[in-house]
Amino acid sequence: MTLEIYNTLTRKKGQFIPVEKDKVKMYVCGMTVYSDAHIGHARTYYAFDVIRRYFEYKGYKVTYVQNITDVDDKIIAAANRENVDALEYSRKFTEKCFDDLDKLGIRRADIYPKASETIDDMIEMTKIIIDKGYGYEAEGDVYFSVEKFKEYGKLSGQKLEEMKAGARVELGETKKNHYDFALWKKAKPNEPSWISPWGKGRPGWHIECSTMSSKYLGIPFDIHGGGMDLRFPHHENEIAQAEAATGKQFAKYWMHIGLLTVDGEKMSKSIGNIINVKDLLKKWNPEVIRLFFAQAHYRSPPDFNEKALKNAEKGLIRIYRLKEKLENLSKDIKEFKIDEKSLNENEKNCLRIINDFKLAFEAAMDDDFNTPQAVSVIFEFVNKSNRFFKEKIKPNEMLCKLAFETLIKLGNVLTLFQPDLTKDLDDNTILDKLQKLASKYKRDAKEKSIDNLVKMLLELREESRKKKDWNTSDIIRKDLDEIGFEIQDTSDGPVWRKK
Repeated sequence: MTLEIYNTLTRKKGQFIPVEKDKVKMYVCGMTVYSDAHIGHARTYYAFDVIRRYFEYKGYKVTYVQNITDVDDKIIAAANRENVDALEYSRKFTEKCFDDLDKLGIRRADIYPKASETIDDMIEMTKIIIDKGYGYEAEGDVYFSVEKFKEYGKLSGQKLEEMKAGARVELGETKKNHYDFALWKKAKPNEPSWISPWGKGRPGWHIECSTMSSKYLGIPFDIHGGGMDLRFPHHENEIAQAEAATGKQFAKYWMHIGLLTVDGEKMSKSIGNIINVKDLLKKWNPEVIRLFFAQAHYRSPPDFNEKALKNAEKGLIRIYRLKEKLENLSKDIKEFKIDEKSLNENEKNCLRIINDFKLAFEAAMDDDFNTPQAVSVIFEFVNKSNRFFKEKIKPNEMLCKLAFETLIKLGNVLTLFQPDLTKDLDDNTILDKLQKLASKYKRDAKEKSIDNLVKMLLELREESRKKKDWNTSDIIRKDLDEIGFEIQDTSDGPVWRKK
């Protein structure tokens, strides 16, 4: 089966063909860090986490870049209100946002370039744009001349003729046309600024992403993504800047995430319905939230409400009951290989159910990452498996092991079966026990990350298993279980979570 993706640029779905064989380079517009991460952010970054995971599942090597806008009008205004340095203010919220999304179970990108750290690159791209006749300086500001870029509007469908109609330059603006946009902004009092050929100032918002994506991924790269609200003008302007500067295609595939609503209404500060991730996690298990996100296609606008979360919670319980049943039925299997010829007819039917489950899941995800269909496939597998167990008192342990590993592997694509990092994350007792356990096995006992310590011990356990030292392997598993960590063995290695 081939993977097909809906491309906003072409307005149709088509086969995904990477720029480089077996590699995927993707860039997603990151947060402007002036406040806490909210569920709208979480929705977008969850979607791209799943997209990245499925590419990896299919064997691609993925490089995922997500920028951090730490220089911006909103950041400067918020910092000035609190009478603090703007960059220090943004650093504080960068860490807070990372922490919230970590606890929600969204994997971090590979690279997080900051706007403040790539100023020289933005100045260089701006100079090239001016030299090629697409930009102009006006009293210390620099603007992109939209009418010079003939393909402007190809992503959003905006027509320059319609933009011109009734447009006018506002009083105090130095740009030639209303629709031209800033590449560089002249310095103002009480805001950070940098030296440039046009005087002190700071970059415009749009030039940040054109510069950072091309710097870390080269162009063209495979996927550029973000929320649907960024399609115009942000992404349209990115294309104009990058392609004007380089003369090359910017990104092959453009993916946009449908905007989440809350109880049927658009999220808005004026309405007061913005829900921060940290507040949401006080009430709901992060896996429930992620399953809720998975039940809507990434291009659709899901509605966030209590009923939907409760339904997701009920569904998650059903999935975990099957997972635990399969794990218990196959817990004594260390190594296994299924001989299909030795299976009876009922067991062959069970094997078909497992294989069909995998194929149906892949078919759903190959169809533009159709996570609602993939979730439906998982529930169908749960139902069929439960019916099978009602009929068989002692099912084949090898088949149970295969079913367990298949469920874990496919569930991981949708971010299921992860450790819950909201529980006792700062529990010094657990950290102390893990450090003592690491010391017992002559591992780095000074490590202060619970996550890294567990991974370290699991690596030691895997080494023991490869040597067929089952005694040490079982002791490590028992030690971790006593501390409060559940270990699941799969063909791709162990998976753990806090109990």
